[in-house]
Amino acid sequence: MDAMVKAYESIGFRLCYGLALEAGVEKLALFGKTDQHGRIRPTHAALQLSCGNWTSKLGDFEDVIHRTPEDVNGPQYGEVVGYMARPRISAT
Repeated sequence: MDAMVKAYESIGFRLCYGLALEAGVEKLALFGKTDQHGRIRPTHAALQLSCGNWTSKLGDFEDVIHRTPEDVNGPQYGEVVGYMARPRISAT
């Protein structure tokens, strides 16, 4: 997980404590699964859209929109283990 967090930090994200929609803020939900040694391994990240919904890339060609990050919890992607945020870059 440390490497995943550092990768997102390199593009401006910082750890945060909640998933609530905030004006001007882009959020990520980080997913992971616990391995046989008790370490959390990163599996997925979901991005919060400006409307408050979340989007995930599930496979090579599948992008889905879901209401909460937990909507994609399960054996494939594990569970939400943290959130990150950065100022939203406006589209021009």
